[in-house]
Amino acid sequence: AVEVTSSSFPSSLEPKDLHGDAPYNIMFGPDICGPSARRVHVIFNYRGKNLLLKKEIRCKDDELTHLYTLIVRADNTYEVRIDNKKEQSGKLEEDWDFLEPKEIADPDAKQPENWDDNPFLDDPEATKPEDWEQPETIPDPDAKMPEDWDEDMDGEWEPPVIDNPDFKGEWRPKQIDNTNYQGEWEPEMIANPNYFEDEQLYIQKDIKYVGIDIWQVKAGSIFDNILITDDEDFARNLAKETFEASAAGEKEKKDAKDEDERKKREDERKAREAAEAEAEADDEQEDDIEDDESAFAEDAEVESSLNDAEAKAEEIKDEL
Repeated sequence: AVEVTSSSFPSSLEPKDLHGDAPYNIMFGPDICGPSARRVHVIFNYRGKNLLLKKEIRCKDDELTHLYTLIVRADNTYEVRIDNKKEQSGKLEEDWDFLEPKEIADPDAKQPENWDDNPFLDDPEATKPEDWEQPETIPDPDAKMPEDWDEDMDGEWEPPVIDNPDFKGEWRPKQIDNTNYQGEWEPEMIANPNYFEDEQLYIQKDIKYVGIDIWQVKAGSIFDNILITDDEDFARNLAKETFEASAAGEKEKKDAKDEDERKKREDERKAREAAEAEAEADDEQEDDIEDDESAFAEDAEVESSLNDAEAKAEEIKDEL
């Protein structure tokens, strides 16, 4: 998990007292958390509230350097660029909850008593079948009184009960479309008394400091070249002169390093497979030698047995 966000702070901030809950103007930057969370934060502070972007912007999650740019324009629109390419854009008022809604549901409105909001109703012509009423349980027809049952001692025997397969539950008439259905009732919308227009949402009147928030569980994140300007062309040209110039070389070196590591892994794999093949061949050779020695020993035992039999035969001849 890695989060590297930059925040702009007003002049009222005491830099030595900067902490995670210090009020800021804008928070902007990438946040990588877990296997699925890959987002770019764009948070505005407006009238004391931190407002989150309602759209999703996915950040880069490779090992290369990337350039994140937030543009807030005087027509109350915005644009987020990654590596000098547009990733998201829109209107401030639409993509953040800066302002109250222009209209709200009338809090005093009440649903008319005769409003029919039931899409279906019971079929008035439906009738319950005569055989519908059945008990939920019945005596087990296969049960038999035990032979040793003594009614004087045990009382009157009653068979156990089982679920009735003919039980159908509570009868309800089928449903038909309601021809008088008026839909879900909704209160009338009225002008929101708390709504006001703000044509200067884009303005940040007091930015004096920039703070960097880094939260990571794996070391290695680096950052530099933070720029705040009101000149879009200057920012784009500076990005071309700095970031784009170095990014190409970084990509080439990264590709070369990855290729070297790939070749190293391939060589290690081949060496490991060759060692395993050699070890397997040595094991097979040892097995062949043991088999030969075992066969020689068996032949020797057979020959010795034959010699013993011949000697015994000679002894018997001499006795005769």
